[in-house]
Amino acid sequence: MTGYEDAVHETARLTDQRVELTEDEKALLDVRLQKLADEIRSQPLVTLTYFQPDKKKAGGAYITVTGQLKKIDDYEGALVLAGGERIVIEDILEIQ
Repeated sequence: MTGYEDAVHETARLTDQRVELTEDEKALLDVRLQKLADEIRSQPLVTLTYFQPDKKKAGGAYITVTGQLKKIDDYEGALVLAGGERIVIEDILEIQ
């Protein structure tokens, strides 16, 4: 019965749907990303809210993380924080 209970719990677990940004919101993110690129040498402190897809079902969760920006990886389209976290730029909802 343990497997059944786990399956019921997993089905009941809620996930968020990805928010589609407007063109104005995308433009604002682009401006903030450019500002971060200009300040990258100082490893600025950033707070990012991003979508993390769920590995088991449709949807996911929005995560907010704060850290020092170490690198902008243009090849993979990701921000790399000093703690090693890699945030895909397409998944970012907000930059503070």
